[in-house]
Amino acid sequence: MSPDLLSLDDVGRILAAAPPEISGAERDFRAAVALMLREGGRGLEMLFIERAVHDGDPWSGNLGFPGGKVDEDDRDMRATAERETLEEIGVDLGNARRLGRLSDLVTTTLPVLVSCFVYGVERPLPLSLGGEVREAFWVPIETLCDPARHAITTVSFRGRTAPFPAIRLLPPERPVLWGLTYRLVLQFFQVVGVELGFETDEPDFDRR
Repeated sequence: MSPDLLSLDDVGRILAAAPPEISGAERDFRAAVALMLREGGRGLEMLFIERAVHDGDPWSGNLGFPGGKVDEDDRDMRATAERETLEEIGVDLGNARRLGRLSDLVTTTLPVLVSCFVYGVERPLPLSLGGEVREAFWVPIETLCDPARHAITTVSFRGRTAPFPAIRLLPPERPVLWGLTYRLVLQFFQVVGVELGFETDEPDFDRR
């Protein structure tokens, strides 16, 4: 499917017919994120955040989706995604349109399991950024599929530097989209049947 033809109704219908794989793996760190979509002038748009720089945070300064670590008071993983989204960007997803869920992602180098929940929201959507977020911005799906924005980029993470597939969403001096969020974006495209204009190989993300 062409990205400019995809609608929120399409996403909800497709995700409902494609049950996600829910991991039963034990991990020291469990997290949940929200993939937020809205109707824009060029088709669907996806929201990303740039995390603020904090010492001791392995994802400090990275691009990603709003979300974070599971709290013992959260009733489930979806509650984690919604709580963290409210805390980080001031958006209450409790009444948002729940479109579905992607399959869980697990890393091996870091003991992390991430669950991703997909929401449709209306515009305008006022944002109120918390201290963990430097910036939040919307990106057209069409832009995410642009082959010119995809590249192998050298990334530094936890004291190591290595080449990774990434998407350039911001000016050259700003962070690129890579790692777990990159994998979730590709998974979303695959599930909803968006045709990409480039070849994608599963990278060795265990290095992350």
